[in-house]
Amino acid sequence: MPRSIALLATPEGWRHSVLTEEGGMLCGRLADVPADTDPAEARAAVASMVMGLVHDFHEADVDVSWDPPREPGSWTAQVTVAAIPPIA
Repeated sequence: MPRSIALLATPEGWRHSVLTEEGGMLCGRLADVPADTDPAEARAAVASMVMGLVHDFHEADVDVSWDPPREPGSWTAQVTVAAIPPIA
């Protein structure tokens, strides 16, 4: 289950790292988001990606809360479970 997200603007494009509760990390690039995309759109894209993965793999819903930026071109977010469907 994801715990946090790091998003970084680079000249080549938007890079992301997703940290999990178990200590794992998923890193990559937002392939469908151009490098000159507004940061709010890039944050929305990576949040949507994480929410979709959580839904597909864990059948749960999560909230993504962005922290205030500490330095230009870099953002972090906390991921919290919003709802887990009941077991039938």
